[in-house]
Amino acid sequence: NMNKLYFGNLSPSVTVEDLKQCFGENHLPMPDQVLLKPGYAFVDFPDQNAAIQAIESLHPTGKVELHGKVIEVDYSVPKKLSRSRKIQIRNIPPHLQWEVLDGLLAQHGTVENVEQVNTETETAVVNVTYSTKEEAKEAIEKLTGHQCDDYSFRVSYIADMDAAPPDQAPRTRRGGRLSRNQGASQPGPSGEFGAPRTLQQDLRIIVPTQYVGAIIGKEGTIKNVTKQTQSKVDIHRKENAGAAEKPITIHSTPEGCSAACRMIMEIVQKEANETKAMEDIPLKIIASNNYIGRLIGKQGRNLKKIEEETGTKITISSLQDLNIYNNERTITVKGSLEACCNAEVEIMKKLREAYENDVAAINQQTSLIPGLNLNALGIFSSALPVLPSAAGPRSTMPPVGPAGYNPFIGHSSHPSSLYGVPPASAIPHQHAAQEQEVAYLFIPTQAVGALIGKKGQHIKQLAHFAGASIKIAPAEKPDATERMVIITGTPEAQFKAQGRIFGKLKEENIFTGKEEVRLETHIRVPSTAAGRVIGKGGKTVNELQSLTSAEVIVPRDQTPDEKNEVVVKICGHFFASQSAQRKIREIIQQVKQQEQKHQQAAAVSPQHSK
Repeated sequence: NMNKLYFGNLSPSVTVEDLKQCFGENHLPMPDQVLLKPGYAFVDFPDQNAAIQAIESLHPTGKVELHGKVIEVDYSVPKKLSRSRKIQIRNIPPHLQWEVLDGLLAQHGTVENVEQVNTETETAVVNVTYSTKEEAKEAIEKLTGHQCDDYSFRVSYIADMDAAPPDQAPRTRRGGRLSRNQGASQPGPSGEFGAPRTLQQDLRIIVPTQYVGAIIGKEGTIKNVTKQTQSKVDIHRKENAGAAEKPITIHSTPEGCSAACRMIMEIVQKEANETKAMEDIPLKIIASNNYIGRLIGKQGRNLKKIEEETGTKITISSLQDLNIYNNERTITVKGSLEACCNAEVEIMKKLREAYENDVAAINQQTSLIPGLNLNALGIFSSALPVLPSAAGPRSTMPPVGPAGYNPFIGHSSHPSSLYGVPPASAIPHQHAAQEQEVAYLFIPTQAVGALIGKKGQHIKQLAHFAGASIKIAPAEKPDATERMVIITGTPEAQFKAQGRIFGKLKEENIFTGKEEVRLETHIRVPSTAAGRVIGKGGKTVNELQSLTSAEVIVPRDQTPDEKNEVVVKICGHFFASQSAQRKIREIIQQVKQQEQKHQQAAAVSPQHSK
């Protein structure tokens, strides 16, 4: 029971009243029950939060005395569970990254599960399950009092019931988001406690092979780097045997990554100066192609700004080097060591932002469209590992269809599964009768052939895979630069069909190397709902744009068509466009429901007046 605490080292003269008075003086919640024995007591608190509050107030100070003796406080763990595999770590700095904590925990054994407990405390609290009791014991010995940014960890055994009591189920952090009090705390900068856990914290750089020895160093230079910057550094020496360059991955906070990168570049530069190899060694960063477009910005604005502010020259490897196995681009930064390091901070800030927007959009999509098999979409190619490492058997992802069905993981790893619609059982029945939607997607004329495929094979497979009807409208005029693709299907079918079309255009390199695929999509909305999409003084449409990073235009003065509908134009990359489409459809639904209510009310009221 996570609400039950053990109070030890009590003077024999202590009474239950004394204990309760002590709790009052320390502003603690009143216990439900106190079982007093000579020298010790078991105290039941109303909930886990109250227990954590008590342990936090009384345990660390060692100053709370009763009748001249310092009270000891810990969880009450039944004898048979006293050597449990589960421990609780408290007083964790609120800004500590998951990666750093994971690194610490892993030093003592195999961690089966980590869950953050929602507490009122400023600091974070996690429950950790190791695979063996011995590992948990070592972790308790080594982590108790561990200093981390002026915070000292406090660790206790907790009962390993293999399940938390239902009323206080700790929120497992494997399923994407992690927040202390849902809604109450604004997500902090990425990866902190109380913020979405992200895996794109890593900084990946490439260094010339001849300097790898110097980085590893005779005196364990790399150990010095990891210690000083609190980061984990992997030097992939064995990769690309014989290659002129080797990749290095740095896992840490954004600041930790930058500090480690600076130290590594200093080592390389010093070595280069000693061997008189070359003047300035460029900094090379590897990043997934999915984020490059947003790093570059519209007409190259973002990149130009970074170059100007840091005094560097930045180039990005061409798309020609990309293939199905390699979705990476190399960003080369030239300038002084100081300038390159400053540019790294700005470049990674942009890449992390793009990554986080995608994860937020994915989380939103999967909650909107249950059973969505994102892996089978094939639109993320190798960027998929960046999705939250959700849903091991211990995770508490919302149950979707059969147990173990995970929207992030394709059921079959065969290429054919790209066209295999997720098992019907994976899509809950209440969504079976989802409304058919129509979207009009505009693609460059030169992409039409690729989309149709040989003898219409590609478009047929795509329609089957997405469960949608996909038709390409005839060209409006002979020299039209764009063609309209009409997609009809449920929200899930829309997501899949549009996703694959965006992906296809990326594969075909229709867009020039530095641009991300951005397309215009039109959806028709009832003219009565158009005002709601715009909002008072354009408020809603502006919020939509900043929330989804898509451009949303509701052209004024449209004449509604025969269905009394008008067009809303949405422009953006895939996730931005999808998020905006879903938000607008939600507004339409709300308007429709309100209209139905009014009609029902109008139909009812005449009877009453008779």
